[in-house]
Amino acid sequence: TNKIFSVFLISSTGVKKDIEKLYEAVPQLVNVFKIKEKIGEGTFSSVYLATAQLQAGCEEKMALKHLIPTSHPLRIAAELQCLTIAGGQDNVMGVKYCFRKNDHVVIVMPYLEHESFLDILNSLSFEEVREYMFNLFKALRRIHHFGIVHRDVKPSNFLYNRRLKEYALVDFGLAQGTPDTKIELLRVVQSESQQESCSQNKPHLMLGNRVSVSVTAPRQLAQQSPSKTSEKWSSSLSQIQIKQGKEGKEGSVHHSVQRSVFGERNFNIHSSTYPESPTVKLIKQSKVMDVASRKLATKKKIISTKAVNNGVARKAASSCPAILTCDCYATDRVCSVCLSRRQQVAPRAGTPGFRAPEVLTKCPTQTTAIDMWSAGIIFLSLLSGRYPFYKASDDLTALAQIMTIRGSRETIQAAKTFGKSILCTKEVPAHNLRTLCERLRGTNSCCTKSTSDVHANPLHEPALATNTDKKVEFVPQTAGENIQPLKNSCPEDDNGLEIMITEKATDLKGWDRVPDEAYDLLDRLLDLNPATRITAKEALRHNFFKDIRM
Repeated sequence: TNKIFSVFLISSTGVKKDIEKLYEAVPQLVNVFKIKEKIGEGTFSSVYLATAQLQAGCEEKMALKHLIPTSHPLRIAAELQCLTIAGGQDNVMGVKYCFRKNDHVVIVMPYLEHESFLDILNSLSFEEVREYMFNLFKALRRIHHFGIVHRDVKPSNFLYNRRLKEYALVDFGLAQGTPDTKIELLRVVQSESQQESCSQNKPHLMLGNRVSVSVTAPRQLAQQSPSKTSEKWSSSLSQIQIKQGKEGKEGSVHHSVQRSVFGERNFNIHSSTYPESPTVKLIKQSKVMDVASRKLATKKKIISTKAVNNGVARKAASSCPAILTCDCYATDRVCSVCLSRRQQVAPRAGTPGFRAPEVLTKCPTQTTAIDMWSAGIIFLSLLSGRYPFYKASDDLTALAQIMTIRGSRETIQAAKTFGKSILCTKEVPAHNLRTLCERLRGTNSCCTKSTSDVHANPLHEPALATNTDKKVEFVPQTAGENIQPLKNSCPEDDNGLEIMITEKATDLKGWDRVPDEAYDLLDRLLDLNPATRITAKEALRHNFFKDIRM
């Protein structure tokens, strides 16, 4: 208890110092606001709760967003323009005032008291989830109408007051404009956004039983000129294995501490699991070498070859060959030629776990569809009761996790539509979204069937989230394997048969009656092809919301 108190005391003191510094940086705030506490902190800003003394004599709560001094003035102005033009209605946060002193900017917005998504996730009724998603789509329809791509749609940026049933989409710091955007300043920052490069982007991923995933541009042929190869992106190598076949079952779905279905602890380096082979040796050796060493090795090899064949080493050393031969196309490794290419540039701003496939594969043309994918991930968490659902440290790990749910063949086909080629050495089947969510939430139909009935199901079952040594793992189940129900989902009698449980619908809060329309909408939100992914306007007209007034 003393340790907890000490931590709280230090934290409280730190917040007080931050508030004092804010008053010093923007002295205009002193006469208008009484800052109470810090209620949020991100990479680019901090948010404070304050009260404003109005002329009528009453106090009004406000949210003060203090942007870090290093924020680009153009991006700050663009965020303000988004709030003033699109905000203030349809669940989009508006702006009250803005204060500036030198390089310090404070945006003042209405304060909406809200609950933590993680705290209420497993207590929400199905009807509340339906209303939540409906209001999220209203906000997205609003900003998409103005040509705003939010780029960071996630639960913490969609505030929800459960008691008042009020909602607010916030934080347009990463917003991007569509080609026809009505936000003038977003057009200006568009060119800057397109030049953000990926700091961690790895072209190869070892997954499960030697499953490798690599992403390339579709025109990467065996013979390429230096001018063409310079347009491609270079990366380092990553090998990761998803643990499979471990024993263990997930605990109660209403546990207070939620864990992601996928997590970094699900993966191990592909070094000791399988016997050595020439391919593995080659990949492991290339992982040790850095990009600069590879470039140098490639250059030396070319020079040496030319010197032997032509006897003109001096000429070969002073000039680059006309054609560089790539010998790794359609294989599960990366050659030195590919690693010497320049990185491909594409926007990738957003939160890991919520990025769409076209963002993960560095597609240069990204639309409002990336917000709809993020909304789909939120819906997936709500239906499955798991948050965060995806968690990965790099883009290709995230892509592999998406494949585990949506299927490798489907992902490869979709990538072709936006000009990307994905190589996966092992086919990963897609899963039924209803079965997946029901199993993770613990409301699957096994509670009304015996164990033998469940095991007799010949259909391919989705991966199960299991709890092994306090780590959540995603263990794929293939046809013919016995499918174990989640622990505590249904009790068993002495004969090993699950006991029939009958609960009132009020106890299950409607989760025993989730209609097919819910999973149809989820499927369309998680459409791997951004061109055919459902829009916010279409989502509001979906049958899932047929009896909700617009």
